Amino acid sequence: MYSGSSDGEGHESSAPRKIPPPSSMLWVRNLRRYIGNGAGLGSEALMELETKRILFDIFKEKQQKSAEAGAIPSFYKKKPEEGSISNRVQRLAKYRFLKKQSDLLLNADDLDAMWVCLRENCVIDDATGAEKGVGFENERGGEVARVGLIGRWWHSCWLEISRGIPFYQGQEISGARDSGESAPRTGGLTPSVLHSRGECDGLIIDFCFTLQVQKLTSQVMNYEDFCHIASVCTEQIGPKCRRFFSPSNFMKFEKDESGRIAILPFYLYVMRTVSLTQARIDMSELDEDSDGFLQSHEMEAYIRGLIPNLAQLRDMPSAFVQMYCRIAAHKFFFFCDPHRRGKACIKKILLSNCLQELMELHQESEEEVTDTEQAENWFSLTSAQRICGGYHFTSTDIFLALDKDMNGTLSKQELREYADATLTDIFIERAFDEHVRRGKTGVGNAREMDFESFLDFVLALENKDTPEGLTYLFRCLDLQGRGYLTTADIHSLFRDVHQKWIEGGNYELCIEDVRDEIWDMVKPVDPLRITLSDLLGCKQGGTVASMLIDVRGFWSHDNRENLLQEEEEPEEE
Repeated sequence: MYSGSSDGEGHESSAPRKIPPPSSMLWVRNLRRYIGNGAGLGSEALMELETKRILFDIFKEKQQKSAEAGAIPSFYKKKPEEGSISNRVQRLAKYRFLKKQSDLLLNADDLDAMWVCLRENCVIDDATGAEKGVGFENERGGEVARVGLIGRWWHSCWLEISRGIPFYQGQEISGARDSGESAPRTGGLTPSVLHSRGECDGLIIDFCFTLQVQKLTSQVMNYEDFCHIASVCTEQIGPKCRRFFSPSNFMKFEKDESGRIAILPFYLYVMRTVSLTQARIDMSELDEDSDGFLQSHEMEAYIRGLIPNLAQLRDMPSAFVQMYCRIAAHKFFFFCDPHRRGKACIKKILLSNCLQELMELHQESEEEVTDTEQAENWFSLTSAQRICGGYHFTSTDIFLALDKDMNGTLSKQELREYADATLTDIFIERAFDEHVRRGKTGVGNAREMDFESFLDFVLALENKDTPEGLTYLFRCLDLQGRGYLTTADIHSLFRDVHQKWIEGGNYELCIEDVRDEIWDMVKPVDPLRITLSDLLGCKQGGTVASMLIDVRGFWSHDNRENLLQEEEEPEEE
């Protein structure tokens, strides 16, 4: 019995004792709270805490790397396959988002209602005595036209062009029949007249106005009226117009001595914002990647949708539509894709002058326009046919005329005939070195310029005064690829111009004098070298580039005073 009891006691003593968790002990919780706030710790304890934190961060970093080791980062993730569930979900989400954004925009009726609120609640100008709600008189026909109708017409121009709906037929303002009013003539108020020249809140705030529209600048409003109109518009239209009546928007407009702003610039700002936002939504529908950029085929699709509603392009032969879209889209990418990544930012497209130039083709010309005037617009049918040959080949069709062997590309010898062979040989060589890729065959130094490179070449020469065109040309002028031009480079470049100048029967000139004149025109920061920034800053970079690559450009500079006199004489007569 004794031994048995002894065994039982030994068994109980060998069993592990249950220790309560530390979190349940009051003194442990108090100690942790005391240590956690850092109070009462010496330098050694602080070092221990800092070491623990550093080691814990290293541990988390290694753990994160090990977790990502078997996965590809998100920006390398493969795109969902066409027709897959993921692809369908993305398309549906994009469609719903764009539809929601479109529903938040003001429509033509909302814009008319806003204009009525602005007119009825504006301040009477003490200087002119203009009454509220007074319109303007059309000087051509003597008719009274409401700016609200012009607003509806301008708004519908952008919306209906992008949606493929015929709009302006040259006689009526869209929306006049819906309102039951007689359709007044526009009196010269076209989108090109009302197109913006500045930027506010990512969009435009400065506008060109005709004399008729300027008569409405006497209608003004102060900030109290501005807030009152915001309340009235919110009640009549809804909360979607509230964002236009923010204090920051009021401060962006020019104010008179009494702190008042004119109602017309504000109304045009609202109208322009809505129109450009709708255009951005339409472009986003074509953005397959939904990254805010358009690729070349997406931009071509957008232009193709505009052609039936651009009056000057309606008669375009169907066989030429694809080539036209290719030429038109290339100008957008030349100016909106400076790094040649193959995609252009939608926001840059909307705010670029290229879109304005394209939209100028929507209205029928009242006067006969010569081929030379039409060729000045890159997007006109005459210009496109002049570049590549178009539907009917003529002597002015540049690309086909230069392509002697009809292989679809241009050699250096063929390109030398461009612009009546006035360009220098060294410039042609440099253009091929910098902007023409070597062929896949890689036979010797034989490389030829394809049509895309030729479009860049033409755009650069026709837009020498722009940063994009001058950047293209500067790479050709920089013979050593150092990022600047020296006196030796200027001498080498102008030597070919001088040779063509003498061959043309002109007087003898000194190359050093021309070099000094160029230096005086540019006034570089470093007196020993000319950089691209110097050419852009002097505002004469295009002229300097023409003097160094084209004998005709140098002749125009040398005879600039005579040319100015010839332009002034017909005006005096």
